[in-house]
Amino acid sequence: MKKFDRKLILSDGSEYFGYGFGAKQETVTEIVFNTSLTGYQEILSDPSYTGQTVVMAYPLIGNYGIAEEDFETERPTIGGLAVRDYNGKPSNFRSQCTLAEIMEEYQIPGIYGIDTRKLVRSIRNLGSQKALLTDMDTSLQDGLCKLHLYHMPKHTVSQVSRTRIGRYSVPDEKFHVAAVDCGMKQNIVRRLNQKGCSVTVFPWDTSANEIEKWNPDGILISNGPGNPVDVPSVVELVRKWRGKVPIFGICLGHQIISLAYGAKTYPLKFGHHGGNHPVKNLLTGKIEMTSQNHSYAVDEESLADTRLKITHRNLLDRTVEGAACEQDRVFGVQYHPESAPGPQDSGYLFDRFIKMMEGTKDGEKN
Repeated sequence: MKKFDRKLILSDGSEYFGYGFGAKQETVTEIVFNTSLTGYQEILSDPSYTGQTVVMAYPLIGNYGIAEEDFETERPTIGGLAVRDYNGKPSNFRSQCTLAEIMEEYQIPGIYGIDTRKLVRSIRNLGSQKALLTDMDTSLQDGLCKLHLYHMPKHTVSQVSRTRIGRYSVPDEKFHVAAVDCGMKQNIVRRLNQKGCSVTVFPWDTSANEIEKWNPDGILISNGPGNPVDVPSVVELVRKWRGKVPIFGICLGHQIISLAYGAKTYPLKFGHHGGNHPVKNLLTGKIEMTSQNHSYAVDEESLADTRLKITHRNLLDRTVEGAACEQDRVFGVQYHPESAPGPQDSGYLFDRFIKMMEGTKDGEKN
């Protein structure tokens, strides 16, 4: 039997032994689990996972390789990847390299061969915690000392947001959307382009006055990592723009919108990470299977004192999954309607955003 060469040490004192793949450096991160059956490349390249090691609940990872066009960001910033079985010989005509090769290129460490079922249960029961991915010769005592001294990073949005304005135009443009990049997945731009919207993407700290110069028909506040209270400038941007043009918030964007209206947010025990969360649309009564990736949620009691109304609810833990202010043409959802590779149940939200922009333009004509 091959000898273990890497291990995870968690802050609760537990150890998980396995084999290294990808980059070889030692890292300390927050550890979370993801329940998706497919989409490991999209997970690897989702900026919302900055500073986190993701444990894949589905056991077989790497079997279809990596395709360049499936990346959600140009440079992945995930903290690490932990899997049960890693396949380094993918079988897929689209594959251009292996998962391990791309992880090595972007300095992302990984570990395989561990008991991911036990680890997922531990995170579910005890909550997310700090984890050290290290070599076998690191003692438990030394590992726990490193974990104790490590402070989880804040203001991670500033680490992943673009630094320059980017333009993604389409022929026969119907609408122009200003997207605030808090760690945005590229598929949000793709979906808007498919709907006939040109998209101008702005860095997270862009002022409301700067965006006004571009005369957008609507504003999108993107997903991203970390605590929404760490980006007060984006909260203030929403306050200044609400009621002027339609505003759509996704994931972190939903939390930011809620803060802008006076609500509060709080950290979840182990977050929502995966592509199989049932969410009820309270406006239609329909159930959507959703893709999620967040560690914070909007406090329902605090929403009662705002002009936002709850529109969606998670059927697993009853948390708020969507809120809207119809008067201001502002709405947000906690999950990802642009999810790739799926599910696709929530794509109608982009149509809702476009309908709001259509109403604004019709009002201007009248």
